[in-house]
Amino acid sequence: MTARALIVGALLAATLPAAAEAPRARDLGIPFDGTPGRLNAITDVAGVTVGHETIVADLPDGRAARTGVTAVLPRGRDSMNVQVYAGWTALNGNGEMTGTTWVSESGFLEGPVMITNTHSVGAVHEGTIRWRVAQDGADATGYFWSLPVVAETWDGWLNDINSFHVRPAHAGKALDAATSGPVAEGGVGGGTGMMCFELKCGIGTASRLVDVHGNAYTLGVLVQANFGVRAELRIAGVPVGPSMPGVPVYTDDEPPDGNSSIIAVVATDAPLLPHQLDRIARRVSLGVARTGGIAHNGSGDIFMAFSTANAAAGRGEAGAVIQSLPNHTLDPLFEATVQATEEAIINALVAGRDMTGDLGHRVSGLDHDRVRDLLRQHGRLRQP
Repeated sequence: MTARALIVGALLAATLPAAAEAPRARDLGIPFDGTPGRLNAITDVAGVTVGHETIVADLPDGRAARTGVTAVLPRGRDSMNVQVYAGWTALNGNGEMTGTTWVSESGFLEGPVMITNTHSVGAVHEGTIRWRVAQDGADATGYFWSLPVVAETWDGWLNDINSFHVRPAHAGKALDAATSGPVAEGGVGGGTGMMCFELKCGIGTASRLVDVHGNAYTLGVLVQANFGVRAELRIAGVPVGPSMPGVPVYTDDEPPDGNSSIIAVVATDAPLLPHQLDRIARRVSLGVARTGGIAHNGSGDIFMAFSTANAAAGRGEAGAVIQSLPNHTLDPLFEATVQATEEAIINALVAGRDMTGDLGHRVSGLDHDRVRDLLRQHGRLRQP
């Protein structure tokens, strides 16, 4: 990317609305099950931080950069030093999430989860290692050993994906930007050029407060949503997709066919072991289905779940006492995962805005008024 394009991109990115300035799904009267946390975000889980690096630039010959990187750090800056128990699953595997072999083998997630576009996995992988080396000393072996987790979805309709606008330094900027508090949604970070149900989409998040036999826990979900065709879209159980107006995502070229992807990251402070977190990750699929997703043949639907409990084990302390919930008590956490996933996807849609991208390709944001009308017609609009 040229210096001019980077400057243009920085200026455009600075004009993107902050999360607090835009309505979210609940603000429109869309009903959801369960009780959200204070922020209704993955950052309601104490210690979790999220950062975005957004790249927006108009280039010569009608090309355009609409892409970026999102970072989720389980323990904030301490994520490189204190691991978390983790599990993962794939609903449909036409996608990539690096590092999962070691997550399965060790039971731990070592460092952040990074999310970007399909052709930028390598750059973000390198950038995450470079950031890790710059932050800390070597590990106990004397090496800066790292197998980063980097996931992707395809933004090649709105983004000139084969010009490789994401560079290693952008991963470091996303990591440096990671904070607790409200999470920007929609066309930001890795979600900048993403679409779902043929509407503008991207990053979305939600959380739930969970009671397990009198013990209070928090569970949060963050998604990079980029899947589905218009006719499949369901909001609060209502088939709104067939009645939803908006500029088609195609012009004279072959249109996307729904064979895209969703990445989800589930965080909780409930004490869970890796095999239990595998089970949590699988419940993301049910939340995707609530919105109408069917996991198309060409879709990459890959989900990671981690627990911030058991920090002593994460530090590698000898003789660490490990806590876990019994399997028969996990249903409330399963339910919370389904609920928060559904809401996170709808939040990503609600945050989407009309966008023109590479080669003039256009996509509309969700029509909020039309959604309210359709929910009202079906008796599903939540009254204030």
